[in-house]
Amino acid sequence: MALSNSQFNAILREYERLQAENRREYAARRARVMQAVPELKQLDDRAAVSAMERLKRSVLGGDSFAVQGFSEEIGTIEEQKAALLKKAGFPPDALEPHYHCADCRDTGFIEGQKCHCFHTRAIRLLYAQSHLDRIMERENFETFSLEWYDDSQVLNAIGMTERAWMRRIEERCRSFVENFPREHGSILFQGNTGVGKTFLSNSIAKELIERGQSVIYLTAAEFFDCMAKVRIEKTDDLKLQELYDYIFSCDLLILDDLGTEVVNTFSASQLFYLVNFRLNAQKGTVISTNLSMRMLRDSYSDRTTSRITSGYDILMLYGDDIRAKKRKRELGL
Repeated sequence: MALSNSQFNAILREYERLQAENRREYAARRARVMQAVPELKQLDDRAAVSAMERLKRSVLGGDSFAVQGFSEEIGTIEEQKAALLKKAGFPPDALEPHYHCADCRDTGFIEGQKCHCFHTRAIRLLYAQSHLDRIMERENFETFSLEWYDDSQVLNAIGMTERAWMRRIEERCRSFVENFPREHGSILFQGNTGVGKTFLSNSIAKELIERGQSVIYLTAAEFFDCMAKVRIEKTDDLKLQELYDYIFSCDLLILDDLGTEVVNTFSASQLFYLVNFRLNAQKGTVISTNLSMRMLRDSYSDRTTSRITSGYDILMLYGDDIRAKKRKRELGL
């Protein structure tokens, strides 16, 4: 589970909050039960005395029969308490602490190892911090449909129909997920507006986050804005500084709509820095753009496109604007 220190600490703080809530709830519930059934106090006192005597005899090496006798007495007292609780209409565990996770008792750990609930919370946190938590409910491999791609005409550029080609693209994306991070791959999606670049990026993100990988999604405009505020303006905004760190440390970075931002010498240099840094660090990156390779070269420099062509899978998507097709279907056109 690839968590930064701040992410790990955020989860620990969540467990601390849960434990505090548990203590408050338990104290209030116990007080209500004891007030409703006063006899429980006497039984508790008797059980405490018996437990203390059993401990003394065990430590001092006393009569084993006496120790057993105290244990049996404690068992009898517990049965009497259970009967009183039942008679008063309380559940058997009314005097016991309640936990969200009974396995780790809301500590997050079992014998020094992260509990399954810790992993669940980590995945939930990664979803939220990826900026994709709601989008991925709609856009994922399960909802990806090839029906939006034409299957009647063979395209000369690829020697097959759009649908057949996109089936291969989908398979490549699934393979990317299966082999991540072992192969440290990166992808450049190219194609016109609405052909599925962002949809497939989100599908990859969802699968990897569910496997515990850290994923950050940013539009190109958001990325360059963060770079400018941190590297030029020296912002004291802690959230922006943390986002800046995540951009370079996350397992997978998704950079969407490259080329739609205002391109200048600063943005060109920052894109090269990002691409070069993450390739050298063997960190996966998925970039989507409407620009051709020539347009990328003209906008961002030869050295940037050279690093991309040598280190990324270049996946060209074909088709018409699917969003427009869906809209027409909704309108009955």
